[in-house]
Amino acid sequence: MKYNIRGNKLEVTDAINEYIKNKLSKVNKYLDDNDEVEAKALISAKGKEQKVEVTIWSGKYNIRAEEVNEDLYAAIDLVIDKLEKQFRRYKDKITTKKNKTGASVPDLEIEEYFEEDEQSIVRRKEVFLKPIDEEEAITQMELLGHTFFVFKNVDTGKINVVYKRNDGDYGIIEAN
Repeated sequence: MKYNIRGNKLEVTDAINEYIKNKLSKVNKYLDDNDEVEAKALISAKGKEQKVEVTIWSGKYNIRAEEVNEDLYAAIDLVIDKLEKQFRRYKDKITTKKNKTGASVPDLEIEEYFEEDEQSIVRRKEVFLKPIDEEEAITQMELLGHTFFVFKNVDTGKINVVYKRNDGDYGIIEAN
């Protein structure tokens, strides 16, 4: 696994760097080819709170988690726990899907199994994407009381998603 650990407005010491690498090694058991996997960790501080964001990318999937805590090491532990839970859920879905199709199931080292309700699509909605600008999309999203809004960007002609971030700002996802 390749590591990219950096700090935003704070210095990442050798101790923090080693602690994160050690904790990230816990998720290696869920990964197929460790040479192609890249783990990016971003540590930032705002007031008394420490924020840790970790994104693990492999050729098959992208898994991300973030945590905020007053104690940096506690935030790191919580992020790793979230990542492990996501990996277990992902591997379990693959196992279930392959069992249903009758394909052979690879040996998976899933130490714990969380019984969770199977997720399913409960509503499908068809929308007409009238070309609008980003400001109008934010206004429409707020009027609807949603946390995201899909629209066709009048400036680029591409399909975009505007969403409300946890910090209260907005983000845009643009499809290519």
